[in-house]
Amino acid sequence: MQRYLGKRKELKIYISNEDTYEGKPLFEALLSLAKEMGLAGATVFKGVAGLGAHSEIHSFNVWVLKQKVPLLITIIEKEEKIADFLEAAKEMIKEGLVTTHDIDVVLYHHPKFEGEA
Repeated sequence: MQRYLGKRKELKIYISNEDTYEGKPLFEALLSLAKEMGLAGATVFKGVAGLGAHSEIHSFNVWVLKQKVPLLITIIEKEEKIADFLEAAKEMIKEGLVTTHDIDVVLYHHPKFEGEA
């Protein structure tokens, strides 16, 4: 689909699965915000292990019930939409790392958009 191709920004938000916003998991709040703002999509990746800003290693352990593991939220969108999203989300992220970088989307296929130019 042509509207998704070309120069875009990739937003990456590094947080913990324990981070919350208004009583719900932060990653869910950020996904809801992305949907509300009409972003093309967002993906949450759960890390196996990570070393955070506090120099603590967080990793998955099958024997521990409550796990603190890193999460990565990635969004690819037009620069203006990323900027608007960040403005709306900045108060939600109390601890974490946020990065952006330029990317080129060279291919995008989805059955919903077959035949569109």
